[in-house]
Amino acid sequence: MPALVCSAQNCVYNNAMYCSRGDIRVGGANASVCQDTCCESFQERKIESMKSSMGTPSTETKIDCEAKNCKYNKGCECHAGHVDISGAAACRCEETECVTFQG
Repeated sequence: MPALVCSAQNCVYNNAMYCSRGDIRVGGANASVCQDTCCESFQERKIESMKSSMGTPSTETKIDCEAKNCKYNKGCECHAGHVDISGAAACRCEETECVTFQG
């Protein structure tokens, strides 16, 4: 599983830049650049729940990937050694992206 670092601080699954979901889905079936991708698993953190209670954060996360043009996508799974998801001020999944994407 890839090591995942996520800057989407507004995501309910983000805990100290790590994902507590355990698995994520990267969207962008026809992506040709990283800006065409997104973390479809992103869920906005509501103000009243400032800390994730959705699981234990992990440095490794299973990543299902729709970005068929990415060199790390093999059988709809990410095989990069390290993945960065950006979206520091994201409020919707479309405001995130997989910075690791390489066409």
